[in-house]
Amino acid sequence: MAIAEKIHEKLTAAFAPDTLEVINESHLHAGHAGDDGSGESHFRIVIKAPEFAEMSRINRHRAVHKALGSDIVSRIHALALDISG
Repeated sequence: MAIAEKIHEKLTAAFAPDTLEVINESHLHAGHAGDDGSGESHFRIVIKAPEFAEMSRINRHRAVHKALGSDIVSRIHALALDISG
């Protein structure tokens, strides 16, 4: 299973979001630092879930990282997050 699919699966299970987009931006960073040649090194996540409404920005980011787990976070170089409640 591709990393983007795993990200989508884990975030859906953790937050049941109203909106979830997992965008692979690796092609924009080909040949740059952090590009491991896998085509799965840079991602942007757009997520909206009621659970985030009462959280601070840092707590939202922490919650997403925790939901993804170290197995996914350690495999990617960059993760841009657009999180709303």
